[in-house]
Amino acid sequence: MEANILVVDDEPEIADLVQVYLKSEGFTVFSCLNGADALECVRTQALDLAILDVMLPDISGFTLCSEIRKDHHFPVIMLTAKTEDMDKITGLTIGADDYITKPFNPLELVARVKAQLRRYTRYNSDDRAPSADVIDFNGLVINRSTHECLLYDEPLSLTPIEFDILWMLCENRGQVISAERLFETVWGEKYLDRNNTVMVHIRRLREKMHEPSRNPRFIKTVWGVGYKID
Repeated sequence: MEANILVVDDEPEIADLVQVYLKSEGFTVFSCLNGADALECVRTQALDLAILDVMLPDISGFTLCSEIRKDHHFPVIMLTAKTEDMDKITGLTIGADDYITKPFNPLELVARVKAQLRRYTRYNSDDRAPSADVIDFNGLVINRSTHECLLYDEPLSLTPIEFDILWMLCENRGQVISAERLFETVWGEKYLDRNNTVMVHIRRLREKMHEPSRNPRFIKTVWGVGYKID
């Protein structure tokens, strides 16, 4: 698998370790120790994925992620020593696709990178029949082959994870999909109790769709069961 990956961490030992493991898998790695250099790399290189440390000497990884999301949809993995739920929620809310805490297993990180790249590549390929990859109803149009989503003819800027969630709900519209099923299908990992990752992404999707939290038109919460789109 070929891909250009940005690694941003102010600890050279960690940046070097991640770089060694990623290069051993054939990836091209751009390593930065601060946010300013990372932003320059984002502007000048064709990147496929970014791994961002939260605690950087100039700007936070959260700010860096927000800047990336203004113009890019490639996957972002947050890498940090912080384990508080609010830090994870913050990262996911601003558009991160995954979150790994230090200390971490480098092999697990590589596996997460590959999973995100597979998902991103799958939804940006054009080798499918368009008729099977377009859902159009109630003013919402979602195209899996082009990774485009329109709401009342206005484009929605979705991350790969957000797109996957919305596609799964649309593909199964009228049915209630549990948070566990959403997580295990979209993330490809085992769902654990008290995992609020899906909830955070649903909230972010509703914000992008300008949905009222109390009475959303599209993504509805079935309390104690899951989510559905009618």
